Amino acid sequence: MNKSKSIERLDRLLAHATGLSRKQAGIEIRKQRVRVGEEIVRDPGRRVAAGADIYWREQLLEKPGKVYLMLHKPAGLVCARRDDRYATVLELLPDRLARRVHIVGRLDKETTGLLLLSDDGAWSHRITSPRHACPKRYLATLAEPLSEAAEERFAGGMSLRNEERPTRPAGLERVGERQARVTLQEGRYHQVRRMFAALGNHVEALHREAVGGLFLDPGLAPGEWRELTESERSGLVA
Repeated sequence: MNKSKSIERLDRLLAHATGLSRKQAGIEIRKQRVRVGEEIVRDPGRRVAAGADIYWREQLLEKPGKVYLMLHKPAGLVCARRDDRYATVLELLPDRLARRVHIVGRLDKETTGLLLLSDDGAWSHRITSPRHACPKRYLATLAEPLSEAAEERFAGGMSLRNEERPTRPAGLERVGERQARVTLQEGRYHQVRRMFAALGNHVEALHREAVGGLFLDPGLAPGEWRELTESERSGLVA
């Protein structure tokens, strides 16, 4: 095991285990309300083994593990930690989780569907990095009927406005006259919407159904979330 991965700052461990902010955790430590084993520690920057017994106000803290969540994103929320104009998806989570996690592959404000969140950077990178080509599947509802050449244009890669490099080949499956499933292996800015715009069409609604082999849980209503199972999270980065 890499030693640097098994030792962390005490204020960080306390914040993760309790939902306190790092600043609040530091105050608790300096006020001598935290001990590691039998030792009261006064330095928030003290390096502590991740498996150590940490007591806060004489209560043994549960050792925090990595967090992996799926969330059914509703329309109207932005994928950001904070925003001056709009509510964010992190506001759907309890504070203790919202402080910890980052968003794994953003969706624009009006796009709905499967959103992943985690505090595991390596896992997130495997999902979002173009090098790993993890497929993402969307259901698009269009303003106009699909053109006859739509499948061919998507499969051949498309030139998008203000971009020199064409898109990677993408899958397009007709669902109805004005609906299609799109499978991408990259995640450019507003890519699905821009690809249909290049065909002279407009996306009226966009819903992400799946990332890799992981599908949005049909039991989750918009705004609801749950933890991933071990097999779900390991299957995403196999």
